[in-house]
Amino acid sequence: MTKLKMILAAAALVAAPGLASAQCSWGKSEQVTMSCAPGTTWDATAGVCVPEATG
Repeated sequence: MTKLKMILAAAALVAAPGLASAQCSWGKSEQVTMSCAPGTTWDATAGVCVPEATG
């Protein structure tokens, strides 16, 4: 019986970091940093880089 307890304890210790990191981002929307080429800017509506307006 003690061998089974040791195996279960070891499994819990191995799984704990993965469960903790998964819980940190639970329910949060993903944020992505977008960078555009020089002379362009990010258009959030279209979701693409567009030429900067000059004038």
